Amino acid sequence: MNEPVKEGQLVGRSVARREDPRLLTGRGRFVDDIALPGMLHAQFVRSTVAHGDITSIDLTAVRDVPGVVAAFTADDLELTDITAQLGRPLSEFVPTAMPVLARDRVRYVGEPVAIVVARNAYAVEDGLEAAKVSYAPLEPVTSEEAALAPGAPLLHEEAARNTLVDVSLFATDGIDEIFDAAACVVHVASRTGRQNALPLETRGVVAHWDDREEQLVLQTCTQVPHQVRTVASRCLRLDERAVRVVVPDMGGGFGQKCVVGREEIAAAAAALRLRRPVKWIEDRKDALSASFLAREQHYDVRAAFDEEGRILGLDADVVCDMGAYSCYPFTAGIEPLMASAEMPGVYKVPAYRVRGRAVTTNKAPTAPYRGVSRPQYVMVVERLFERAARELGLDAVEIRRRNVITEFPYTGVNNITYDPGSYLESLNLCERIVKDEGWYEKRSAAAAQGRHIGIGYSCFSERTGYGSAAFAQRKMRVVPGFDISEVRMDTSGAVTVTTGTMSHGQSHETTMAQIVADELGLDIGKVKLHQGDTERITYGWGTFASRSITVGGSAVRLAAAKLGEKLCRIAAARWEVGPQDVELADGAARLRDGTTLTYEELADIAYLQAHLLPKDIEPGLSATATFDVFNDGTFSNATHGVVVELHEGTGQVEILRYVCVEDCGVAINPQVVEGQCRGGIAQGIAGALFEQVTYDAQGEPSATSFMDYKVPTAHEIPDVLIHHLETPCAFTETGAKGAGEGGTIGAPAAVLNAVNDALLPTGVELDHTPITPETVHRALNLELSS
Repeated sequence: MNEPVKEGQLVGRSVARREDPRLLTGRGRFVDDIALPGMLHAQFVRSTVAHGDITSIDLTAVRDVPGVVAAFTADDLELTDITAQLGRPLSEFVPTAMPVLARDRVRYVGEPVAIVVARNAYAVEDGLEAAKVSYAPLEPVTSEEAALAPGAPLLHEEAARNTLVDVSLFATDGIDEIFDAAACVVHVASRTGRQNALPLETRGVVAHWDDREEQLVLQTCTQVPHQVRTVASRCLRLDERAVRVVVPDMGGGFGQKCVVGREEIAAAAAALRLRRPVKWIEDRKDALSASFLAREQHYDVRAAFDEEGRILGLDADVVCDMGAYSCYPFTAGIEPLMASAEMPGVYKVPAYRVRGRAVTTNKAPTAPYRGVSRPQYVMVVERLFERAARELGLDAVEIRRRNVITEFPYTGVNNITYDPGSYLESLNLCERIVKDEGWYEKRSAAAAQGRHIGIGYSCFSERTGYGSAAFAQRKMRVVPGFDISEVRMDTSGAVTVTTGTMSHGQSHETTMAQIVADELGLDIGKVKLHQGDTERITYGWGTFASRSITVGGSAVRLAAAKLGEKLCRIAAARWEVGPQDVELADGAARLRDGTTLTYEELADIAYLQAHLLPKDIEPGLSATATFDVFNDGTFSNATHGVVVELHEGTGQVEILRYVCVEDCGVAINPQVVEGQCRGGIAQGIAGALFEQVTYDAQGEPSATSFMDYKVPTAHEIPDVLIHHLETPCAFTETGAKGAGEGGTIGAPAAVLNAVNDALLPTGVELDHTPITPETVHRALNLELSS
């Protein structure tokens, strides 16, 4: 299944990352490294109550604090709200406006109420302490059950029963009869903990007004620079031309930075008002408690099976706690719509019914986080298969074999067409590796010694390369999808590439250069990528949903191919042959007889001797291309196998072995793909075993530092064995599928199944994450006491 890499070809090779020399020697430039003349520092007065009406804001004492330059409320700045809307009828979707600064009411602890600007970071903190804000507290809504309860306080008057989205996308006729007649019906009720994406670099912005260009310039760490530009211009009532967004190096995002934040807009407004640069850097407390969160979901799902273990139907109810507001541009619909549309996953599910809801509570808002609902619904579906296997007396891997999709293209009950993948092959290989390493024998030997070792699997797909057609199905007013790239060669034969995607650690400077260098027959050192500047990039949707290589890389390849065609045409005209007789290699155009024109020579003609060009060839060497996906996207897939040991005395879960067999189509750079896998798996393990933000009855967040928010370290994350399969994608220009989220998607299910396998003698089954040591300890001691 893996095609050998051709001699001299860069795509498919683990080329050294071109970003590393700069980043590893301290020459990276992040937002907090930026210092402009006269720069001021900003922080925010934040709500101390979860739900309440603002009765007064007194910033008089703030303005008297030494070093404080200004302090503004919402009334002072007069900003338009950030509004995220779907095009669905109000019966299914309720839009909410998110004010840049809270005006009359606050809806979560940490909500920004006012901005304080001072000469340095110390003075601004002193200014915050002098702020006086009074509230008339309202009853907080801190759980899904409280939000949906009859008579519950409403966060938004327009949202009945605190419901922002309520959709029933699929309901197969006769599904109740299918369940009634089934040989086996299993049920899983699962909850997953609220998480923080936790990028190493917190959010931040440096904003200043450029008099010469008459532009407000925002240097900020965002995955979606053009969307930030759009929102900033609308909130500040500026022409979009008058706002420029530039992204320097970025230390992670994971989805938290693919929505538009309020603080960046407020800091920009302060800079515009004061005509001085303003910097805001989010501190870790605010990042943990007041930034965008994700993952708090509740699944109530049944599955019907026949006597042979073949699935007959899936019936699901999904409720997602989305916090206080919809985010821009993805809205509160992002999690329930993802879960509802894609839950059948890799399995041949003939009947399906689902209801998906997004409820609003007095918690920090939700943004997409790596995987978006897929780690949760994959975990639930994999638990259903494990439970059915036990009830039917089947092997847990065998029941999956009987149900995975094996014939492609396959159109599922969810009306999604799956392109070719290696679902069965990855499952079989993963199981074989675990068996060949002797883990089944080690499990039996451990049981004889009174130890608790378990083996678990998860088999799943990752929908990637969402194009406009896929996003349009969600009926969003803002429909992401396409990407635009320009490839330009200068007179030295060097190439500059632009992309509308935005790297925050994914190695775009390397992988995009590999694509261009191969297409043009050019040394990779001659290729430079530009990204994250709304003045240099015509337009782009940024980086999310594993779209950078699938969509952005395809646009880059098409643009490079267009430039290559022009080079061939110029050379052909000089030699008086047809363009088809010219090939590009080793930085030159050449004929079969060995005649060559170097790129420098061709560029001299294109730029400096344009009179030599035929009339049908324009001067210059540049080409622009767009790419969109007009089908249902493309599906990467993988199987994860995990071996754990549970420790009686502490309840700790130790991961002894982790195997990942993945297929993301053509791996542009296998080492980069492996890095994506390992990083995603670490985040998946974190959600399975460690991380959770909880709230008390008054809506106060529990995890405001790393003392309380349990982040795994290198000690808890095992080495990961990765095997690559390769099913090239027919819908992208490079044959690549997305690789960004698969690790995160598969890990929680595999870990939870392994823990349950180890708990099998106790009769206890766990369906919630994170799995705490207390829970494991109680389960093991139940066995011991019995």
